[in-house]
Amino acid sequence: MSKAAPARPWPVVLLTALGAWLAAVPLVAMIVMLLGSALQGGIAPLVIGAGLLVGAVLLLRAAALPLFVEQLAVPLLLTGGACLAWGLVNQLQHQEALVSALMLVVSVIVAAAVTRSWLRLLLGAGAAGLGLLTLQPEGWLRLGSGFIEVHLLLAAWAAMLLAAPRVPAGIGALLEDFACGWLMSCLLLLAVQAGGRAALGGLNEHSAAAWLSAGLALAAAAWAAWSWPGLRRWPLLLAGAVLVALAWPMSHLGALLLAIAVTACSGRWRQATAAALAAAWVVGHFYFELDWPLAQKALWLAAGGAVLLGLAALLARAGVVAAAAGGGGYRWAAGLCALAVLAVANGLIWQKEALIRDGAPVYVALVPVDPRSLMQGDYMRLAFALPPGVQELPVDTGRPRIVLALDERRIARPLRVATPGQGAAAGELLMELAPKDGRWILVTDAWFFREGEAQRFGLARYGEFRVLPDGRALLVGLADEALHPLAPLIAP
Repeated sequence: MSKAAPARPWPVVLLTALGAWLAAVPLVAMIVMLLGSALQGGIAPLVIGAGLLVGAVLLLRAAALPLFVEQLAVPLLLTGGACLAWGLVNQLQHQEALVSALMLVVSVIVAAAVTRSWLRLLLGAGAAGLGLLTLQPEGWLRLGSGFIEVHLLLAAWAAMLLAAPRVPAGIGALLEDFACGWLMSCLLLLAVQAGGRAALGGLNEHSAAAWLSAGLALAAAAWAAWSWPGLRRWPLLLAGAVLVALAWPMSHLGALLLAIAVTACSGRWRQATAAALAAAWVVGHFYFELDWPLAQKALWLAAGGAVLLGLAALLARAGVVAAAAGGGGYRWAAGLCALAVLAVANGLIWQKEALIRDGAPVYVALVPVDPRSLMQGDYMRLAFALPPGVQELPVDTGRPRIVLALDERRIARPLRVATPGQGAAAGELLMELAPKDGRWILVTDAWFFREGEAQRFGLARYGEFRVLPDGRALLVGLADEALHPLAPLIAP
Protein backbone atom coordinates (compact mmCIF):
# COMPACT_ATOMS: atom_id res chain seq x y z
CA MET A 1 0.00 0.00 0.00
CA SER A 2 1.38 3.42 -0.93
CA LYS A 3 2.01 5.96 1.72
CA ALA A 4 -0.01 9.10 2.07
CA ALA A 5 1.48 12.17 0.47
CA PRO A 6 3.42 14.42 2.85
CA ALA A 7 1.82 17.67 3.88
CA ARG A 8 3.03 20.68 1.94
CA PRO A 9 2.42 24.41 2.46
CA TRP A 10 -0.56 25.45 0.36
CA PRO A 11 1.21 28.41 -1.34
CA VAL A 12 3.86 25.99 -2.65
CA VAL A 13 1.16 23.61 -3.88
CA LEU A 14 -0.74 26.46 -5.54
CA LEU A 15 2.26 27.89 -7.41
CA THR A 16 3.50 24.46 -8.46
CA ALA A 17 0.03 23.47 -9.63
CA LEU A 18 -0.22 26.64 -11.73
CA GLY A 19 3.11 25.88 -13.42
CA ALA A 20 2.19 22.25 -13.99
CA TRP A 21 -1.17 23.09 -15.51
CA LEU A 22 0.39 25.64 -17.85
CA ALA A 23 2.95 23.07 -18.91
CA ALA A 24 0.20 20.48 -19.39
CA VAL A 25 -1.75 22.55 -21.94
CA PRO A 26 0.59 21.83 -24.89
CA LEU A 27 0.96 18.24 -23.67
CA VAL A 28 -2.77 17.59 -23.77
CA ALA A 29 -3.04 19.40 -27.10
CA MET A 30 -0.33 17.16 -28.53
CA ILE A 31 -2.16 14.04 -27.32
CA VAL A 32 -5.38 15.21 -28.96
CA MET A 33 -3.57 16.00 -32.24
CA LEU A 34 -1.79 12.63 -32.35
CA LEU A 35 -4.87 10.63 -31.46
CA GLY A 36 -7.48 12.85 -33.10
CA SER A 37 -8.58 10.33 -35.73
CA ALA A 38 -8.64 7.51 -33.18
CA LEU A 39 -10.98 9.52 -30.96
CA GLN A 40 -13.67 9.79 -33.62
CA GLY A 41 -15.45 6.54 -32.80
CA GLY A 42 -15.30 2.85 -32.01
CA ILE A 43 -13.72 1.55 -28.84
CA ALA A 44 -10.51 3.57 -29.27
CA PRO A 45 -11.65 6.43 -26.98
CA LEU A 46 -12.51 3.87 -24.29
CA VAL A 47 -9.09 2.21 -24.52
CA ILE A 48 -7.20 5.52 -24.65
CA GLY A 49 -9.22 6.99 -21.79
CA ALA A 50 -8.76 3.92 -19.60
CA GLY A 51 -5.02 3.90 -20.34
CA LEU A 52 -4.60 7.57 -19.42
CA LEU A 53 -6.60 7.06 -16.23
CA VAL A 54 -4.53 4.06 -15.16
CA GLY A 55 -1.28 5.86 -15.94
CA ALA A 56 -2.31 8.97 -14.01
CA VAL A 57 -3.45 6.91 -11.01
CA LEU A 58 -0.15 4.99 -10.94
CA LEU A 59 1.74 8.28 -10.96
CA LEU A 60 -0.38 9.69 -8.16
CA ARG A 61 0.09 6.56 -6.04
CA ALA A 62 3.88 6.86 -6.07
CA ALA A 63 5.27 7.23 -2.56
CA ALA A 64 7.84 9.96 -3.27
CA LEU A 65 6.34 11.81 -6.22
CA PRO A 66 7.72 15.31 -6.88
CA LEU A 67 5.08 17.99 -6.50
CA PHE A 68 5.40 19.19 -10.10
CA VAL A 69 4.91 15.66 -11.48
CA GLU A 70 1.95 15.19 -9.12
CA GLN A 71 0.22 18.25 -10.50
CA LEU A 72 1.13 17.26 -14.04
CA ALA A 73 -0.69 13.95 -13.54
CA VAL A 74 -3.99 15.71 -12.79
CA PRO A 75 -4.56 17.02 -16.38
CA LEU A 76 -3.76 13.51 -17.62
CA LEU A 77 -6.40 12.19 -15.23
CA LEU A 78 -8.97 14.68 -16.53
CA THR A 79 -8.04 13.98 -20.15
CA GLY A 80 -8.44 10.25 -19.57
CA GLY A 81 -11.83 10.82 -17.95
CA ALA A 82 -12.94 13.01 -20.86
CA CYS A 83 -11.85 10.39 -23.43
CA LEU A 84 -13.64 7.65 -21.51
CA ALA A 85 -16.81 9.71 -21.28
CA TRP A 86 -16.64 10.50 -25.01
CA GLY A 87 -16.27 6.82 -25.81
CA LEU A 88 -19.25 5.93 -23.62
CA VAL A 89 -21.37 8.63 -25.29
CA ASN A 90 -20.52 7.17 -28.71
CA GLN A 91 -21.28 3.62 -27.61
CA LEU A 92 -24.41 4.41 -25.58
CA GLN A 93 -26.16 7.02 -27.68
CA HIS A 94 -29.31 8.59 -26.21
CA GLN A 95 -28.57 6.97 -22.83
CA GLU A 96 -27.16 9.98 -21.02
CA ALA A 97 -28.27 8.79 -17.59
CA LEU A 98 -26.40 5.49 -18.03
CA VAL A 99 -23.25 7.29 -19.20
CA SER A 100 -23.38 9.57 -16.17
CA ALA A 101 -23.90 6.61 -13.84
CA LEU A 102 -20.91 4.76 -15.31
CA MET A 103 -18.69 7.85 -15.01
CA LEU A 104 -19.87 8.21 -11.41
CA VAL A 105 -18.66 4.66 -10.74
CA VAL A 106 -15.34 5.52 -12.41
CA SER A 107 -15.00 8.58 -10.15
CA VAL A 108 -15.53 6.41 -7.06
CA ILE A 109 -12.95 3.86 -8.26
CA VAL A 110 -10.36 6.55 -8.99
CA ALA A 111 -11.01 8.23 -5.63
CA ALA A 112 -10.44 4.88 -3.91
CA ALA A 113 -7.21 4.35 -5.85
CA VAL A 114 -5.54 7.71 -5.13
CA THR A 115 -4.33 8.72 -1.69
CA ARG A 116 -4.38 12.51 -1.76
CA SER A 117 -7.23 14.09 0.17
CA TRP A 118 -7.54 17.17 -2.05
CA LEU A 119 -7.90 15.02 -5.15
CA ARG A 120 -10.53 12.84 -3.49
CA LEU A 121 -12.40 15.99 -2.56
CA LEU A 122 -12.37 17.19 -6.19
CA LEU A 123 -13.50 13.79 -7.39
CA GLY A 124 -16.33 13.87 -4.87
CA ALA A 125 -17.42 17.27 -6.16
CA GLY A 126 -17.42 16.01 -9.73
CA ALA A 127 -19.21 12.82 -8.74
CA ALA A 128 -22.07 14.84 -7.24
CA GLY A 129 -22.52 16.59 -10.59
CA LEU A 130 -22.54 13.22 -12.32
CA GLY A 131 -25.09 12.03 -9.79
CA LEU A 132 -27.36 14.89 -10.73
CA LEU A 133 -26.93 14.11 -14.41
CA THR A 134 -27.84 10.51 -13.64
CA LEU A 135 -31.03 11.57 -11.90
CA GLN A 136 -31.84 14.35 -14.36
CA PRO A 137 -30.07 13.72 -17.68
CA GLU A 138 -31.75 16.59 -19.56
CA GLY A 139 -29.33 19.09 -18.07
CA TRP A 140 -28.38 19.94 -14.48
CA LEU A 141 -27.45 23.56 -15.29
CA ARG A 142 -31.08 24.42 -15.99
CA LEU A 143 -32.22 26.89 -13.36
CA GLY A 144 -35.48 25.95 -11.74
CA SER A 145 -34.99 22.23 -12.13
CA GLY A 146 -33.42 19.51 -10.06
CA PHE A 147 -34.87 20.53 -6.69
CA ILE A 148 -35.74 17.00 -5.60
CA GLU A 149 -32.61 15.59 -7.22
CA VAL A 150 -30.27 17.86 -5.25
CA HIS A 151 -32.02 16.89 -2.03
CA LEU A 152 -31.48 13.23 -2.92
CA LEU A 153 -27.78 14.00 -3.39
CA LEU A 154 -27.73 15.57 0.07
CA ALA A 155 -29.30 12.40 1.46
CA ALA A 156 -26.46 10.43 -0.15
CA TRP A 157 -23.97 12.78 1.52
CA ALA A 158 -25.57 12.17 4.90
CA ALA A 159 -25.35 8.41 4.29
CA MET A 160 -21.61 8.73 3.59
CA LEU A 161 -21.06 10.60 6.86
CA LEU A 162 -23.02 8.00 8.81
CA ALA A 163 -21.04 5.16 7.20
CA ALA A 164 -17.57 6.72 7.60
CA PRO A 165 -17.03 5.87 11.32
CA ARG A 166 -18.53 2.38 10.92
CA VAL A 167 -16.13 1.08 8.25
CA PRO A 168 -12.37 0.36 8.27
CA ALA A 169 -10.16 3.42 8.72
CA GLY A 170 -8.96 3.54 5.11
CA ILE A 171 -12.47 3.44 3.68
CA GLY A 172 -13.64 5.91 6.30
CA ALA A 173 -10.95 8.41 5.26
CA LEU A 174 -12.01 7.99 1.64
CA LEU A 175 -15.66 8.61 2.51
CA GLU A 176 -14.77 11.66 4.58
CA ASP A 177 -12.85 13.34 1.73
CA PHE A 178 -15.28 12.24 -0.96
CA ALA A 179 -18.29 13.42 1.05
CA CYS A 180 -16.73 16.83 1.61
CA GLY A 181 -16.40 17.45 -2.12
CA TRP A 182 -19.88 15.99 -2.69
CA LEU A 183 -21.31 18.48 -0.18
CA MET A 184 -19.56 21.43 -1.82
CA SER A 185 -21.26 20.64 -5.14
CA CYS A 186 -24.64 20.29 -3.43
CA LEU A 187 -24.21 23.65 -1.70
CA LEU A 188 -23.29 25.29 -4.99
CA LEU A 189 -26.30 23.77 -6.75
CA LEU A 190 -28.70 24.92 -4.03
CA ALA A 191 -27.25 28.42 -4.10
CA VAL A 192 -27.46 28.59 -7.90
CA GLN A 193 -31.06 27.40 -7.90
CA ALA A 194 -32.10 29.87 -5.20
CA GLY A 195 -30.06 32.70 -6.73
CA GLY A 196 -31.81 32.18 -10.05
CA ARG A 197 -35.18 32.39 -8.31
CA ALA A 198 -35.38 28.68 -9.10
CA ALA A 199 -37.95 27.60 -6.60
CA LEU A 200 -40.93 25.77 -8.03
CA GLY A 201 -43.19 28.74 -8.65
CA GLY A 202 -45.49 30.49 -6.21
CA LEU A 203 -45.99 29.14 -2.72
CA ASN A 204 -49.39 27.88 -3.64
CA GLU A 205 -47.75 25.89 -6.45
CA HIS A 206 -45.03 24.18 -4.45
CA SER A 207 -46.37 23.69 -0.97
CA ALA A 208 -44.63 20.28 -0.90
CA ALA A 209 -41.25 22.00 -1.37
CA ALA A 210 -42.10 24.53 1.34
CA TRP A 211 -43.08 21.84 3.80
CA LEU A 212 -39.99 19.79 2.91
CA SER A 213 -37.78 22.80 3.65
CA ALA A 214 -39.53 23.44 6.97
CA GLY A 215 -39.27 19.75 7.88
CA LEU A 216 -35.53 19.71 7.17
CA ALA A 217 -35.08 22.86 9.26
CA LEU A 218 -36.94 21.15 12.10
CA ALA A 219 -34.66 18.13 11.71
CA ALA A 220 -31.66 20.48 11.89
CA ALA A 221 -32.89 21.96 15.17
CA ALA A 222 -33.55 18.49 16.60
CA TRP A 223 -30.10 17.27 15.54
CA ALA A 224 -28.39 20.26 17.16
CA ALA A 225 -30.36 19.83 20.39
CA TRP A 226 -29.54 16.11 20.48
CA SER A 227 -25.83 16.67 19.78
CA TRP A 228 -25.38 19.62 22.14
CA PRO A 229 -27.48 19.14 25.29
CA GLY A 230 -26.75 22.73 26.28
CA LEU A 231 -29.01 23.88 23.46
CA ARG A 232 -32.08 22.39 25.13
CA ARG A 233 -33.23 25.73 26.57
CA TRP A 234 -36.34 27.64 25.68
CA PRO A 235 -34.57 30.62 24.01
CA LEU A 236 -32.64 28.30 21.72
CA LEU A 237 -35.70 26.20 21.03
CA LEU A 238 -37.51 29.41 20.09
CA ALA A 239 -34.62 30.32 17.79
CA GLY A 240 -35.03 26.93 16.11
CA ALA A 241 -38.72 27.61 15.63
CA VAL A 242 -37.89 30.95 13.96
CA LEU A 243 -35.49 29.23 11.55
CA VAL A 244 -38.17 26.67 10.70
CA ALA A 245 -40.58 29.51 9.94
CA LEU A 246 -37.98 31.22 7.74
CA ALA A 247 -37.28 27.97 5.89
CA TRP A 248 -40.91 27.54 4.84
CA PRO A 249 -41.00 30.31 2.19
CA MET A 250 -37.37 29.65 1.15
CA SER A 251 -37.53 26.14 -0.25
CA HIS A 252 -33.73 25.75 -0.42
CA LEU A 253 -32.98 26.94 3.11
CA GLY A 254 -34.08 23.86 5.08
CA ALA A 255 -31.50 21.56 3.48
CA LEU A 256 -28.76 24.11 4.12
CA LEU A 257 -29.74 24.47 7.77
CA LEU A 258 -29.56 20.71 8.16
CA ALA A 259 -26.11 20.67 6.53
CA ILE A 260 -24.98 23.40 8.93
CA ALA A 261 -26.27 21.46 11.94
CA VAL A 262 -24.68 18.16 10.91
CA THR A 263 -21.28 19.64 10.06
CA ALA A 264 -21.11 22.02 13.03
CA CYS A 265 -22.16 19.40 15.56
CA SER A 266 -19.48 17.04 14.23
CA GLY A 267 -16.74 19.68 14.37
CA ARG A 268 -16.44 20.13 10.59
CA TRP A 269 -16.29 23.91 10.90
CA ARG A 270 -15.01 24.68 7.41
CA GLN A 271 -17.83 22.73 5.83
CA ALA A 272 -20.30 24.35 8.23
CA THR A 273 -19.01 27.77 7.19
CA ALA A 274 -19.46 26.91 3.50
CA ALA A 275 -23.02 25.75 4.19
CA ALA A 276 -23.71 28.91 6.18
CA LEU A 277 -22.42 31.08 3.32
CA ALA A 278 -24.78 29.26 0.94
CA ALA A 279 -27.62 29.85 3.41
CA ALA A 280 -26.73 33.54 3.56
CA TRP A 281 -26.91 33.63 -0.24
CA VAL A 282 -30.37 32.04 -0.18
CA VAL A 283 -31.62 34.49 2.46
CA GLY A 284 -30.19 37.43 0.52
CA HIS A 285 -31.94 36.39 -2.69
CA PHE A 286 -35.28 35.96 -0.95
CA TYR A 287 -35.55 39.75 -1.16
CA PHE A 288 -35.91 39.43 -4.94
CA GLU A 289 -38.33 36.50 -5.00
CA LEU A 290 -41.48 37.30 -6.92
CA ASP A 291 -43.63 34.83 -5.00
CA TRP A 292 -44.27 37.25 -2.13
CA PRO A 293 -45.04 40.96 -2.10
CA LEU A 294 -42.13 43.08 -0.92
CA ALA A 295 -43.92 44.27 2.23
CA GLN A 296 -44.60 40.71 3.36
CA LYS A 297 -41.01 39.65 2.66
CA ALA A 298 -39.64 42.61 4.58
CA LEU A 299 -41.94 41.95 7.54
CA TRP A 300 -41.12 38.23 7.56
CA LEU A 301 -37.34 38.78 7.49
CA ALA A 302 -37.40 41.71 9.90
CA ALA A 303 -39.48 39.81 12.44
CA GLY A 304 -37.32 36.72 12.22
CA GLY A 305 -34.12 38.76 12.42
CA ALA A 306 -35.35 40.76 15.41
CA VAL A 307 -36.28 37.63 17.34
CA LEU A 308 -32.96 35.94 16.57
CA LEU A 309 -30.99 39.06 17.45
CA GLY A 310 -32.79 39.41 20.77
CA LEU A 311 -32.24 35.76 21.62
CA ALA A 312 -28.57 35.99 20.64
CA ALA A 313 -28.07 38.98 22.94
CA LEU A 314 -29.86 37.20 25.78
CA LEU A 315 -27.81 34.04 25.40
CA ALA A 316 -24.52 35.84 24.93
CA ARG A 317 -25.08 37.73 28.19
CA ALA A 318 -25.78 34.44 29.94
CA GLY A 319 -22.79 32.69 28.33
CA VAL A 320 -25.01 29.86 27.13
CA VAL A 321 -23.82 29.44 23.53
CA ALA A 322 -20.17 28.83 24.32
CA ALA A 323 -21.04 26.24 26.94
CA ALA A 324 -23.58 24.56 24.66
CA ALA A 325 -21.20 24.27 21.74
CA GLY A 326 -18.38 22.97 23.87
CA GLY A 327 -15.69 24.91 22.03
CA GLY A 328 -14.73 28.17 20.40
CA GLY A 329 -14.79 27.02 16.79
CA TYR A 330 -18.26 28.41 16.33
CA ARG A 331 -17.21 31.99 17.09
CA TRP A 332 -15.30 32.82 13.92
CA ALA A 333 -17.77 30.84 11.80
CA ALA A 334 -20.74 32.72 13.27
CA GLY A 335 -19.03 36.06 12.77
CA LEU A 336 -18.11 35.23 9.19
CA CYS A 337 -21.66 34.12 8.43
CA ALA A 338 -23.10 37.31 9.93
CA LEU A 339 -20.79 39.38 7.73
CA ALA A 340 -21.72 37.24 4.74
CA VAL A 341 -25.45 37.82 5.28
CA LEU A 342 -24.89 41.58 5.43
CA ALA A 343 -22.56 41.52 2.42
CA VAL A 344 -24.89 39.42 0.26
CA ALA A 345 -28.07 41.33 1.10
CA ASN A 346 -26.50 44.79 0.79
CA GLY A 347 -24.50 43.80 -2.27
CA LEU A 348 -27.62 42.67 -4.10
CA ILE A 349 -29.49 45.81 -3.12
CA TRP A 350 -26.56 47.98 -4.24
CA GLN A 351 -26.46 46.10 -7.55
CA LYS A 352 -30.13 46.78 -8.24
CA GLU A 353 -29.86 50.41 -7.17
CA ALA A 354 -26.89 50.90 -9.51
CA LEU A 355 -28.88 49.37 -12.37
CA ILE A 356 -31.79 51.74 -11.69
CA ARG A 357 -29.42 54.71 -11.52
CA ASP A 358 -27.27 53.93 -14.57
CA GLY A 359 -29.70 52.06 -16.80
CA ALA A 360 -31.43 53.73 -19.74
CA PRO A 361 -35.26 53.93 -19.63
CA VAL A 362 -36.99 51.59 -22.08
CA TYR A 363 -40.67 50.72 -22.56
CA VAL A 364 -41.73 47.26 -23.70
CA ALA A 365 -45.32 46.42 -24.68
CA LEU A 366 -47.05 43.90 -22.43
CA VAL A 367 -50.21 41.88 -22.22
CA PRO A 368 -51.19 41.61 -18.53
CA VAL A 369 -53.33 38.87 -17.08
CA ASP A 370 -54.78 39.29 -13.62
CA PRO A 371 -55.34 35.98 -11.81
CA ARG A 372 -56.07 36.03 -8.08
CA SER A 373 -54.11 34.27 -5.38
CA LEU A 374 -55.22 34.39 -1.77
CA MET A 375 -51.70 33.49 -0.66
CA GLN A 376 -49.94 36.28 -2.56
CA GLY A 377 -52.33 39.21 -2.58
CA ASP A 378 -53.08 41.12 -5.78
CA TYR A 379 -50.70 40.77 -8.68
CA MET A 380 -50.61 40.92 -12.46
CA ARG A 381 -49.17 38.15 -14.58
CA LEU A 382 -47.16 39.90 -17.29
CA ALA A 383 -46.29 38.73 -20.79
CA PHE A 384 -43.91 40.98 -22.73
CA ALA A 385 -43.58 41.04 -26.49
CA LEU A 386 -40.63 38.83 -27.55
CA PRO A 387 -39.13 37.94 -30.94
CA PRO A 388 -40.31 34.73 -32.62
CA GLY A 389 -38.40 31.58 -31.79
CA VAL A 390 -37.37 32.64 -28.29
CA GLN A 391 -39.13 29.79 -26.51
CA GLU A 392 -37.38 27.25 -28.72
CA LEU A 393 -33.99 28.23 -27.26
CA PRO A 394 -32.49 25.70 -24.81
CA VAL A 395 -32.53 26.86 -21.19
CA ASP A 396 -29.27 25.17 -20.13
CA THR A 397 -26.77 27.12 -22.26
CA GLY A 398 -26.58 30.49 -20.50
CA ARG A 399 -28.85 33.49 -20.77
CA PRO A 400 -29.56 34.67 -24.33
CA ARG A 401 -30.16 38.28 -25.29
CA ILE A 402 -32.65 39.76 -27.70
CA VAL A 403 -32.29 42.75 -30.00
CA LEU A 404 -34.94 45.50 -29.83
CA ALA A 405 -35.41 48.62 -31.92
CA LEU A 406 -36.16 51.93 -30.16
CA ASP A 407 -38.40 54.67 -31.50
CA GLU A 408 -38.35 58.34 -30.50
CA ARG A 409 -40.47 57.62 -27.40
CA ARG A 410 -38.05 54.85 -26.33
CA ILE A 411 -40.66 52.17 -26.97
CA ALA A 412 -38.89 48.94 -27.82
CA ARG A 413 -39.93 46.67 -30.67
CA PRO A 414 -38.50 43.12 -30.57
CA LEU A 415 -36.47 42.19 -33.63
CA ARG A 416 -34.53 38.96 -33.17
CA VAL A 417 -32.42 36.85 -30.87
CA ALA A 418 -28.90 38.22 -30.61
CA THR A 419 -26.03 36.00 -31.70
CA PRO A 420 -23.24 35.46 -29.13
CA GLY A 421 -20.84 38.39 -29.06
CA GLN A 422 -23.17 40.62 -31.07
CA GLY A 423 -23.44 44.27 -30.06
CA ALA A 424 -26.29 46.72 -30.51
CA ALA A 425 -26.47 48.86 -33.64
CA ALA A 426 -27.63 52.47 -33.73
CA GLY A 427 -31.23 52.73 -32.58
CA GLU A 428 -31.12 49.24 -31.07
CA LEU A 429 -30.48 47.78 -27.64
CA LEU A 430 -29.91 44.39 -26.08
CA MET A 431 -31.95 42.90 -23.26
CA GLU A 432 -31.14 39.73 -21.36
CA LEU A 433 -33.73 36.98 -20.92
CA ALA A 434 -34.27 35.05 -17.69
CA PRO A 435 -35.38 31.40 -17.28
CA LYS A 436 -38.66 30.71 -15.48
CA ASP A 437 -40.47 27.36 -15.28
CA GLY A 438 -38.72 25.98 -18.38
CA ARG A 439 -39.35 29.05 -20.56
CA TRP A 440 -37.75 32.43 -21.23
CA ILE A 441 -39.13 35.69 -19.84
CA LEU A 442 -38.04 39.30 -19.93
CA VAL A 443 -36.77 39.92 -16.37
CA THR A 444 -40.06 38.97 -14.65
CA ASP A 445 -43.57 37.75 -15.36
CA ALA A 446 -45.39 39.32 -12.38
CA TRP A 447 -46.12 42.71 -10.84
CA PHE A 448 -47.50 43.04 -7.30
CA PHE A 449 -49.66 45.84 -5.97
CA ARG A 450 -51.72 46.64 -2.91
CA GLU A 451 -55.23 45.35 -2.48
CA GLY A 452 -57.84 47.60 -4.10
CA GLU A 453 -55.61 48.90 -6.94
CA ALA A 454 -56.42 46.25 -9.54
CA GLN A 455 -58.51 48.65 -11.66
CA ARG A 456 -55.70 51.23 -11.69
CA PHE A 457 -53.03 48.80 -12.82
CA GLY A 458 -55.41 47.31 -15.34
CA LEU A 459 -54.57 50.38 -17.46
CA ALA A 460 -50.99 49.17 -17.90
CA ARG A 461 -49.85 48.84 -21.49
CA TYR A 462 -46.06 49.00 -21.11
CA GLY A 463 -43.40 47.83 -18.70
CA GLU A 464 -40.83 50.47 -17.82
CA PHE A 465 -37.32 49.02 -17.62
CA ARG A 466 -33.84 50.28 -16.83
CA VAL A 467 -31.34 48.64 -19.20
CA LEU A 468 -27.54 48.60 -19.14
CA PRO A 469 -25.47 48.39 -22.35
CA ASP A 470 -24.64 44.72 -21.69
CA GLY A 471 -28.34 43.78 -21.66
CA ARG A 472 -28.98 43.51 -17.93
CA ALA A 473 -32.40 44.98 -17.15
CA LEU A 474 -34.79 45.62 -14.27
CA LEU A 475 -38.53 46.27 -14.35
CA VAL A 476 -39.11 49.47 -12.34
CA GLY A 477 -42.77 50.23 -13.10
CA LEU A 478 -45.78 50.04 -15.38
CA ALA A 479 -47.09 52.74 -17.69
CA ASP A 480 -50.33 53.45 -19.53
CA GLU A 481 -50.86 54.05 -23.26
CA ALA A 482 -49.43 57.58 -22.98
CA LEU A 483 -46.38 56.29 -21.05
CA HIS A 484 -47.60 57.88 -17.84
CA PRO A 485 -46.28 55.87 -14.87
CA LEU A 486 -48.89 54.02 -12.84
CA ALA A 487 -47.61 54.89 -9.38
CA PRO A 488 -49.36 53.20 -6.44
CA LEU A 489 -51.97 55.28 -4.66
CA ILE A 490 -50.85 56.96 -1.44
CA ALA A 491 -53.05 55.97 1.47
CA PRO A 492 -54.44 58.97 3.44
